[in-house]
Amino acid sequence: MGNEKITLIGAGLAGPLMATYLAQHGYSVAIYESRPDMRKVDLSAGRSINLALSIRGINALKEVGVFGRIQPITIPMKGRMIHNLDGNIYLQPYGQKEDEVIYSVSRAQLNMDLITHAQETGKVDIHFEHTLDSADLQTNELDFGNKKVFFDKVIGCDGSSSALRQAIIEKSNANYEKKSLGHGYKELTIPPSASGDFQIETNALHIWPRGEYMLIALPNMDRSFTCTLFFPMTGLTSFATVQKEDEIIRLFQNQFPDAYDLMPTLLKDFQTNPTGHLGTVYCDPWHYEDKAILLGDAAHAVVPFFGQGMNASFQDCSVLNKLIVKYSGDWKDVFNGFTKSHVMNGHAIADMAIENYIEMRDLVNDPIYKKRRELELLLEDKFTEQFIPRYSMVSFHQIPYAEVYRRGEIQFKLMNRYLSNELTETQLHEHIKQQLTPIR
Repeated sequence: MGNEKITLIGAGLAGPLMATYLAQHGYSVAIYESRPDMRKVDLSAGRSINLALSIRGINALKEVGVFGRIQPITIPMKGRMIHNLDGNIYLQPYGQKEDEVIYSVSRAQLNMDLITHAQETGKVDIHFEHTLDSADLQTNELDFGNKKVFFDKVIGCDGSSSALRQAIIEKSNANYEKKSLGHGYKELTIPPSASGDFQIETNALHIWPRGEYMLIALPNMDRSFTCTLFFPMTGLTSFATVQKEDEIIRLFQNQFPDAYDLMPTLLKDFQTNPTGHLGTVYCDPWHYEDKAILLGDAAHAVVPFFGQGMNASFQDCSVLNKLIVKYSGDWKDVFNGFTKSHVMNGHAIADMAIENYIEMRDLVNDPIYKKRRELELLLEDKFTEQFIPRYSMVSFHQIPYAEVYRRGEIQFKLMNRYLSNELTETQLHEHIKQQLTPIR
């Protein structure tokens, strides 16, 4: 392994991580990134400012030896702090164990640390301000407008609008679909208090669920919170109708009064920060022959409601790395193996993320949802080998997403049958033993 030069498109989060894995196998890697070097230029506008890091992402960061650098900039979040319209707030813990937490982390700082870590291998060159216009998978040529580059192998980590994916789709007749959610998002801010402290509970992901839309807030190291309004793009109450100062104020005073009181820059943030669009990318296959492969959002962009976009992308890098080891760098087997074993997982987390949006903005206050959540935790206590709540399987375990989805469906149906008195407690327990094999 290691004599070929690997070309990588995109120095976002997955790109430098994958480059580090490759460098550790002795490969030379060239990354081409459309943006300037973010360590020298502020690029934060419009991108989500913080992200939720959980076990799948942490595992990959540990594998390349960078987690020690990242850990000090993370803030643990132990559950969802629900803010009801009547002013009541309460915590829904993510899990039952002390270590079942997810971590808020600065996207920009994480990205910069990953770029630096990749460069420190001495085998990764990064070419900033190079936007891939098109790729020719016949002649192995990448067109960056004013520059053409030939490649041996190319890995696309170039996001949900990937130019490399376009080339793979054209060459392989891939099944491809980009589904818009019909909802967008806008970043807002709760600053630190006058004394420089957090203004709301630090170790929680705050949610204001309001049925058709919601506001969330994640803590930052500077004691501010990054808030994100997830909102319909069109309709009676939407980004299309809420634009003027009085409309913005009315929305927040009526729907998010406790947040409104903490947001002195709300009007400026709302009117000047860009509105992001939400959508899901489904693609199969993720590779073309032994030449080109896609990772992360380029392969499977997901909506952000399971906090898994980054974690799934980092896990892609870990899975691809294991296949490189397994097949001793035989790229045809590596690429085939990646698509064959992992596309189903990309599709599964995409579907679960959409389902979780409905849960977060609507069901968290539903009495049946609450009963089911209580039952889940009781069953996890009783059947620790077999029954793990779906959220826990995704965030605190590394069970493949497709398997999580399959098991989650079985568990959901069994709980619903029990809650509607179709099954007795004894029958429920018997079904769990029969239908769910032990996974630990």
